[in-house]
Amino acid sequence: MPILTILIVLVVVGVILWLVNTYIPMDSKIKSILNVVVVIIVIIWLLKAFGLFSSLGSLKV
Repeated sequence: MPILTILIVLVVVGVILWLVNTYIPMDSKIKSILNVVVVIIVIIWLLKAFGLFSSLGSLKV
């Protein structure tokens, strides 16, 4: 996956999250939960994009 695509997706997700936080009235607890969920999803997506998530699945404990 090209780095430009990753950067564009990160910018789009950031702008959408900012728009939701700014213009949609919600309780602050719901906003913080939404922010945490979006950040976790983006981190997992980045790990998959760089190929680190699949290697984490092959670890044996």
